Amino acid sequence: MPTHGSAQQPTTELDARYSSALNPRPGAEDVTPTDWADAQRHLATAEIFWVSTVRPDGRLHVTPVITAWHDGVLYFSTGPGEQKAKNLAHDTHCALTTGGNSLTEGLDLVVEGRAHPIADPAALEKVIAAYEAKYGAHITSPEGTFHGIGDAFRQGKAVVFAVAPTTAYGFGRDSGVYTHTRWTF
Repeated sequence: MPTHGSAQQPTTELDARYSSALNPRPGAEDVTPTDWADAQRHLATAEIFWVSTVRPDGRLHVTPVITAWHDGVLYFSTGPGEQKAKNLAHDTHCALTTGGNSLTEGLDLVVEGRAHPIADPAALEKVIAAYEAKYGAHITSPEGTFHGIGDAFRQGKAVVFAVAPTTAYGFGRDSGVYTHTRWTF
């Protein structure tokens, strides 16, 4: 199972071209990059992500997924016959994106990396536990939207992919103060 470990600290850089540092607004004079720990909290709590994969003919495929952030790795799943699984069998590069729709508040995140399927039973149990802790009754209750996902993981009815970030981006907005942060691992 690929891991970077949450203890690994990436190189952090503020891109002034897309931050309030270049076009200061009141209160933005001391704009700083978003801290990686803050980004990790958002990765751990965001309920919906969009995964972008590349089809064999080069066209993009983008679809929503639920994820679990565990030990510095982002996990998502799909059916073995679904388009994203086919795309990742051809090209493991992908991006996972999450954020909000407000122009003035929030933090949008993009995690780039390579998706690797996870089959090790012990690793799958840790991922299942992370999903259950995050989504609660959506997974654990018989009435839950994703009830049975753990068994689908165990039985191979769903492929679980691990994406350890190679590069991540944070686009912060705080009352009109904008930051564009890049983390390189």
